[in-house]
Amino acid sequence: MDPGHPPSPEPDAGVGALALSVVLLTPDHADVIRRTVAHLRHQTVCDRIELLIVAPEAASLGLPTEEVAPFGRVEVIEVGPIRVLAEAKAEAVRRATTEVVAFAEDHCYPEPGWAEALVEAHRGTCAAVGPAMGNANPATSLSRAGLLLNFGCCMPPISPGSATTLPWHNTAYKRSALLAYGDDLGRRLAVEGLIFEELLDAGQCLFLEPAAQVEHVNVSRFSSWVIHTFWGGWLYAGARCTERRWPWWRRLLHAATWPAVPPLRLWRTRRLLAQRGEADRFGELAGAMVTGLVPHALGEAAGYLFGYRDAAARYSYYETKRLAHVTAGDRRWLAATTPDGVPPG
Repeated sequence: MDPGHPPSPEPDAGVGALALSVVLLTPDHADVIRRTVAHLRHQTVCDRIELLIVAPEAASLGLPTEEVAPFGRVEVIEVGPIRVLAEAKAEAVRRATTEVVAFAEDHCYPEPGWAEALVEAHRGTCAAVGPAMGNANPATSLSRAGLLLNFGCCMPPISPGSATTLPWHNTAYKRSALLAYGDDLGRRLAVEGLIFEELLDAGQCLFLEPAAQVEHVNVSRFSSWVIHTFWGGWLYAGARCTERRWPWWRRLLHAATWPAVPPLRLWRTRRLLAQRGEADRFGELAGAMVTGLVPHALGEAAGYLFGYRDAAARYSYYETKRLAHVTAGDRRWLAATTPDGVPPG
């Protein structure tokens, strides 16, 4: 990552104008997303946020009007039963009315300056801006390992600058960059890493903005950790070989090399920790990382061999109602630290 700031400032949209569309999904009712909504309500530019809540149906959402009254605009987008989160997100992108669209999660809580920092960074020409990723439930080694493996390059302390990757599911895009995918957007949003690669190949800029910080709840139940990482690996590999139209022999070759993936990723993670001056953390988290990297690599092998199948739907299950996939201690901790006294969903 190179230090610096987004290039070529763009004109201000004007004080009080809507500046950021935030997409937030719930598979059923509002309790799942109420804590995230509370954090969004604390944003310094809350009145400039367009909150797009994607739900199966509005009538059963059950979100009190006073909890969304401070936002500049709120729309509930009905999409019917949600099996694949990426497809529902794509519909929200199409319905957004601002040029910058940020994805939020029911288990990721923005700090008060998050939205304002994203808006400021997007005045430049960068197609995507990502936040710094903190840990909302750091008590277990599985949670710490998950944050490190998934968001290691975006963990604070970090400096602002251009990047080669950004946090999946938590990045803010220029809407035009996403709409360029047309009818394929829902499928492409399932694996944002491929979108980042394509944006860079097209000469676009990715930018990491640490002033936009979020606290992410990571899976900490062992069974959920293993299954979540397995389906994550399947989804990534299935998308990679399908979207790139790999021939059968290349898919077979990558599937056969799965045993090399865990040690390679361990080596990369150790190098990252050394660069951060935190080399001593590697020994502490190595065991937890292995229990996730092995099933992830096996999932990758399956994805290369069999393609997408229903990996996106399987993975989506673990990306909602996160409290079902954390330890009882983590649930108590999160309940005690919720803003506005709103119980997490």
